[in-house]
Formats: sequence, structure tokens, C-alpha cells
Amino acid sequence: MIVKDVSGGHRARQAQATREQVARAARALFRQQGYVATTIAEIALAADIPAQTIYSSLRNKPGILAEILRLWIAESEVQRQHEQALAQPDPVRRLRMAAHWHRRQMELGYDVIAIYTEAARVDEVIAQAWRQIEAGRERAVTSLVTSLDGQLAAGLTAKTAVDLYLAATLAEAYSLLVLQRGWSLEQYESWLGDQLLRQLLG
Repeated sequence: MIVKDVSGGHRARQAQATREQVARAARALFRQQGYVATTIAEIALAADIPAQTIYSSLRNKPGILAEILRLWIAESEVQRQHEQALAQPDPVRRLRMAAHWHRRQMELGYDVIAIYTEAARVDEVIAQAWRQIEAGRERAVTSLVTSLDGQLAAGLTAKTAVDLYLAATLAEAYSLLVLQRGWSLEQYESWLGDQLLRQLLG
């Protein structure tokens, strides 16, 4: 009889659950009192996880922030939604889907962007990581714009189309319209879709 050893898998799941518990507690604290002001000791208390365990599993605050980012990306299903948009043959529908996936990202993770922005001012490692994230986002936008080859507005180059897309989807626009001016998420998504259609397809 073969006895399957599941201890390793169980330990791995436990370790991941611990990382996620720490990340959730830290995210709330970072949002409430700022990245810089929050200590590992406070995170340990909020997560009900010993500080030494946090150091062992995530090492430091940049490590915790990376786990927060990972969870946000997984929850918002960025890659899947991006692929679905690219597979959509209708360019109008494709851009409406892009507006939806961006709205979804902002809805689930605007606070993560704000935390990274603050942290990048004081930590060059985080600043470099955020630049890589932004570069990855630009590559995704470029692939979407490239898929519209031959359908862009007359005289509009792919490079300018990427610039216009990035400008329309700035986190600051979401903050202004939804968080400050009280727009609903549906209003914001509709506005963004209109902007992308008008700017990119004419």
C-alpha cells in the first residue's frame, strides 16, 4: 500500500495562508495610517501572527507589500480579462471591455496604488519594483492598441494611442471622479469607455 505524504502540501498551504493573513492586516494599516508610519510590530498585532513569523515568511515591509500586490492582481483577474478583450473581434466592444477591466482594478486596488506611491518615495527598491509594474502595464496597453491596427482614428499613431490610453486611465482620474466627486463605478466605467472610443477610434 502506498501512503501519500501530504505534510509538505499542508505546510505550504498553511504558510501561504499566513502570508495572506499578514498581507490583509498590513494593507488595512497601510491604508489607515500610511506605509511609512506602520511598523512590523503593529502588523503582527493586527494579524495575530508573531513578528518573527512575519520576518521568516515575508522578511520585511517591501516583502509584505509584494504579497499585497500579488493578491490584488489575482483578485482582479487582470491577465484573464486582458486576454478576453484581445480575443474580442469588435473594436468597440474590445475597448468597453478594457474600460471594465480598468474599473475593476481601481475598484479592488486603488488603495494599493496609493500605498505603493507613498512607499516608493522613501524606498528605492519599491520605487524600482513599481517602475517595473508600470512598464508591464504599458506593455499590456501596447498589445491592446496593436490589436486595433487598421482601426485607429485617422492620423493616430500607435504610440500616441498608447499615450492617450495611459492618460485616460490614470489612477488620479478614478480618485477624482469616484472617490472625491461621488461618481458610481458604472458612471466611471461608461465615461472611460467613451473616452477610449473617442480618442482611439474617433
